[in-house]
Amino acid sequence: MGEVYLAQDTKLDRKVALKILPSALAANQDRMRRFVQEAKCAAALNHPNIAHIYEIGEAENQGGSQTVEDNPVHFIAMEFIDGRTLRDEIHHERTPLPKLLKYLNQVTDGLAKAHAAGIIHRDLKPDNIMISRDGHAKILDFGLAKLVERRLEPQELDSQVGTMAMPQRTSPGAIMGTVGYMSPEQVKAKTLDQRSDIFSFGCILYEAVTGRKPFAGDSAVDTLHKIIHDPAPAIADSNPNAPAELQRIIRRCLTKEPDKRYQTIRDTGNDLEEVIENLKAISDSERSVVPSRAVSSSGTADVATAQNTHSFAQPVSSAEYVVTRITRHKLLAAFVIVLLLALIGSGYWYLSNRGTGVNQINSIAVLPFVNESGNPEIEYLSDGMTESLINSLSNLPTLSVKARNSVFRYKGANIDERRISQELSVDALLLGRVLQRGDNVTLYLSLVDPQTGASLWGEQYDRQMEDIAVLQKEIASDVSRKLRARLSNAEAQQLSRNYTDNSEAYQLYLKGRFFWNKRTPESIGKAIEYFQHAIQKDPGFALAYTGLADSYVVPASRIEPHVAMPKAKTAALQALAIDETLAEAHTSLARVLQVYDWNWTEAEKEYKRAIELNPRYPVAHQWYGGYLERTGRVNEAIAERKLALQLDPLSTITSFELGANLLYARNYDQAIAQLQRSLELDPEFPAAHQFLPLAYIQKGMYEEALAKVREAPAGAALNNTGMPGYVYAVSGHIAEAKKALEELKRLRKTEYIPAVSLAYICAGLGEKDEALFWLEKGFEERAFQMQFLKLDPRFDNLRDEPRFKELVRKMGFPSS
Repeated sequence: MGEVYLAQDTKLDRKVALKILPSALAANQDRMRRFVQEAKCAAALNHPNIAHIYEIGEAENQGGSQTVEDNPVHFIAMEFIDGRTLRDEIHHERTPLPKLLKYLNQVTDGLAKAHAAGIIHRDLKPDNIMISRDGHAKILDFGLAKLVERRLEPQELDSQVGTMAMPQRTSPGAIMGTVGYMSPEQVKAKTLDQRSDIFSFGCILYEAVTGRKPFAGDSAVDTLHKIIHDPAPAIADSNPNAPAELQRIIRRCLTKEPDKRYQTIRDTGNDLEEVIENLKAISDSERSVVPSRAVSSSGTADVATAQNTHSFAQPVSSAEYVVTRITRHKLLAAFVIVLLLALIGSGYWYLSNRGTGVNQINSIAVLPFVNESGNPEIEYLSDGMTESLINSLSNLPTLSVKARNSVFRYKGANIDERRISQELSVDALLLGRVLQRGDNVTLYLSLVDPQTGASLWGEQYDRQMEDIAVLQKEIASDVSRKLRARLSNAEAQQLSRNYTDNSEAYQLYLKGRFFWNKRTPESIGKAIEYFQHAIQKDPGFALAYTGLADSYVVPASRIEPHVAMPKAKTAALQALAIDETLAEAHTSLARVLQVYDWNWTEAEKEYKRAIELNPRYPVAHQWYGGYLERTGRVNEAIAERKLALQLDPLSTITSFELGANLLYARNYDQAIAQLQRSLELDPEFPAAHQFLPLAYIQKGMYEEALAKVREAPAGAALNNTGMPGYVYAVSGHIAEAKKALEELKRLRKTEYIPAVSLAYICAGLGEKDEALFWLEKGFEERAFQMQFLKLDPRFDNLRDEPRFKELVRKMGFPSS
């Protein structure tokens, strides 16, 4: 931006910062005209958190040989701030986070003033924020970015890692922001508004909390790509103790789409102020229990010095207290007192809880809440609250919580506590009843010892429907306390996460999950509508995006892959842009990368990230097992599926997938036994009816296979899968097989029938060329079934064909 001098204003007798603009910039009259116009507006901003512009002018060039008119010096006289940049405060001074947040909250006040006047900064970064010696944040350089705004050429970008500016002395260039702090719309050279500054502010806030930039690549081009396409790394990875609400604020600031960010910096500041108040309350509470003075042997009081140094690896709200000049015997006495207090406290805790059994609960099942309203229209509420509580409690590492699929088998059944606890192998059951009257909701909870039937704890919650969004985190916290769960700060924050404050959006989300769990084409369509409406009500609702992704990614949607999968990927990425710590979103993204993009390496990374975030999320283990299976790691796949079943023992889909896994491993007897267990869980489960005949075929038991095909319930819809036609073909019923093939060809004209379904029948008939034709069609449409190309025994007679080998090669399977 030129050179900056400390100067003396001789008229008003004050120090000023004098900025001398590069002559090449000043020579562009159109730019200077626009800059002066904006600088005048900025100069009119009288705010304690904005560095004041005193004067914009030009003067004679004393060192030049040209006339003043030909070569004037353009300058800006600004308020001189005696202090340090925010970058120094973050990285060199190691300023405590609460103090950094205080400074940044002041920045929001200054930005709000500028935005209200129609001025945006365009180059907000830690270097453009000064902290004065008396502790005030000051924003520098309003309008300067616009003066030099220019898109750099690709060859210029390659060498720029920091600020997007050419060397000033030899080739005065331009910036359109600073790499690492620019908004996506700024990178794309789109029209900017105040929301661009909000994104940049989010980058600074992220850096203050983690000590790192949210988007840092190996080059400027790599960084710009990350800004547009990649979510910021999880804050918890760098600072696991950052308050959950602060993480939410940052995620919302860093949302890629401007419409889904905070719409005003004032709203950002208001939310940030609440975090600051909470941190202050925690700090005050800690100070109240730590002696602030120690008495020396001479009787004089020595003040304890609070270190409170900023450490990204330590709890942001904690303060360390170092007692100076304290004697050894005083320290020993203090230790003894603390030890006695601890023993007394633990003894009281033991006596007050002895015999209750509460402290011995290591596993629990949350049974489906009963809808006592008698209105089936609000069934979504009782089911949704059950599922939300299961998901929240599943984040506790010390508590085993049975998954939704297992507990919902007891929905509507008479509750036999002892039998259910034995079937699920749990120590306790949590029962609930939901009653809605108008705008009022009452929830009755009871924690039950299944062996005795005794109630260990009960609670009643009376709320308005508008408060329903925050009720589940309150319940989760209460249940955790009653179970004597000992939580770290990070676990407590995870348990109390509030994904949306919008009650209407939350209810729409619950309705979406209600229909998604039915897994029919019709119910999936309804789920998509509800999730979309929830997003409209709250564009920052990450779970709603995850629900939308899940709706598109399941085969039950019956939507063509080239339509469904990109939508699923977009929704999953949006969820992660809002909240990178959502295991569900990583799992959904991994599923798309695996079954549609065939990006095997990235898919595995996402599955592992999901499991790292929530090792108790059964779907992550279930789908990762599918990944391992299809990439040839069969034994690992079986182990992963068994782990998923431990987490969700009564899950029909997981039980079936383990059976399919055994079939692909060519363990046909075990596969048959496992598939039959799946049908015991759900006699009409379509996939089990599809694969059981295939297992019989591989054992040469053709009559049994035919019988299974013919006795399958109508709801199983086996015809669309090609399984009946394949069984008819290999068992010698050629006419029936060809009839099934023609029927699928007819159906493909009006609805999505995977091309691979036709390939199965053709392979069974021995018509290799036509089977390969349909497989090539399946490759073009990226059909879900193409993942099984290396495994499926139905294609064993094609494996030596060059066209088949080429398809396998193009699928890019990783070597196992």
